[in-house]
Amino acid sequence: MNTKMASSKPDLAPARRARSGAKGVRITDVAAVAGVSPITVSRVFNAPGTVAPETLARVRHAVAELGYVPNRLAGGLSSAKSRLIAAIVPTVAHSLFSATVQVFSDTMSRAGYQVLLGLSGYSDDDEDPLLDAVLSRRPEGVFLTGVAHTPTLRARLRKIGIPIVETWDMSDDPIDMLVGFSHYRIGVMVAERFLARGTRHPALVSANDQRALARRRGFVETLAKNGVNDVAEMLMPPPSSVALGKEGLRRVLDMHAGVDAIFCSSDLLALGVVSEARRLAIDIPGRIAVCGFGDLEFTADAMPALTTVRVDGKRIGATAARCLIDRLGGATEKTRVDVGFELVERETL
Repeated sequence: MNTKMASSKPDLAPARRARSGAKGVRITDVAAVAGVSPITVSRVFNAPGTVAPETLARVRHAVAELGYVPNRLAGGLSSAKSRLIAAIVPTVAHSLFSATVQVFSDTMSRAGYQVLLGLSGYSDDDEDPLLDAVLSRRPEGVFLTGVAHTPTLRARLRKIGIPIVETWDMSDDPIDMLVGFSHYRIGVMVAERFLARGTRHPALVSANDQRALARRRGFVETLAKNGVNDVAEMLMPPPSSVALGKEGLRRVLDMHAGVDAIFCSSDLLALGVVSEARRLAIDIPGRIAVCGFGDLEFTADAMPALTTVRVDGKRIGATAARCLIDRLGGATEKTRVDVGFELVERETL
């Protein structure tokens, strides 16, 4: 087999490239160079997990040597399979979503699917045209961030007949499959922890996207049930930033000079709050306790180390991928997985 590879590569690959470049290379040429059948080459592209590692390496070497590019459009037309999965996320600018997307993409790739990524920002209105664009590519499944969609889009997605997994949220009425956690319950948990600390004058520095507002609702309603009704709030459009966190601290102190605890909808906002507090010589957590959300990489090394809410984004990505793979393999159940969350207490609480 190795002798065949050694003798085939010098003759076949240059001849094809000289005559018509990569466009003239066929799947049968790759099979001949790798010493396998054309169906095995096809499996390398469409289901690499079913191919022995040695064979996989041999075929990929032949593909690189010949400059072969598979015609996935032709394959999709003949088999009605695109091998594409559409993934819509707000941003990959920080690790909150990028870790989820990376694990999701890696898991789908090992199963023979390619992920087409679209960035929606934080507007529901932007999600509709973006999905129109990606659905025109005929994906076999869709990964969505959140459960807040326009009624028109929700109705369309229920009718398109392909597996859909919503993530990073919880709902009693998902479109199809759901992998996430309750933002409302996170707000409840943080409020309860603040109350246990003795907080009487809490504040909220938050983005106003749907998921952040769900955390706000849990936070404010839990405080109100315990007799704390005066919450100083600064709400701003996403994306969040350290600069907005600094401004947020100044704003809530203007509303109530006695603020003694602040819940931030992101770690970036919380870092800004802590940074501005240090500039103003405000003791954290002695005078004001601070809690963020996301457990981004810098939180443990901040000074002081930031208390935050941790969500396992990698688990969300892996679980969402398995849901889609199982459904594409013939499973019919509507999976609903709550991955939960945890409060990571450090030096700011």
